[in-house]
Amino acid sequence: MEKKTGGRPGIERRVLDVLKALLCAYVVTGILLLVLTLLLYKAGLSEENVNAGIILTYVISTFSGGFVIGKLAGVRKFLWGLLLGVVYFVLLLLISLGIYHSLQSDLMNLGTTFLLCAGGGMLGGMIS
Repeated sequence: MEKKTGGRPGIERRVLDVLKALLCAYVVTGILLLVLTLLLYKAGLSEENVNAGIILTYVISTFSGGFVIGKLAGVRKFLWGLLLGVVYFVLLLLISLGIYHSLQSDLMNLGTTFLLCAGGGMLGGMIS
């Protein structure tokens, strides 16, 4: 016999789904940053190429996380993808603040990064 807890399993499942999708996004981030590091070491990439690679990493990572959360959620996929992109950005910001104890970029760059993360997650959710 199943015990009812007033809707809690649905919330717990959604939180677990978001955590799974975030894990996927950060694993993809790690892999892509490793590839970017190897390219920087072997090919001697310029600063512009490295910046473009980091931007591409944000978009691909949040896209993959948005795709996963869209598959797991099944409904309102674009909103779940958007949520994932926002949470990804907030964690990225908190990690940066924890390491550097200050923001390393201006407000315009932070806004652009936020839009890229949110948009990548939403696009991944829509495609799923």
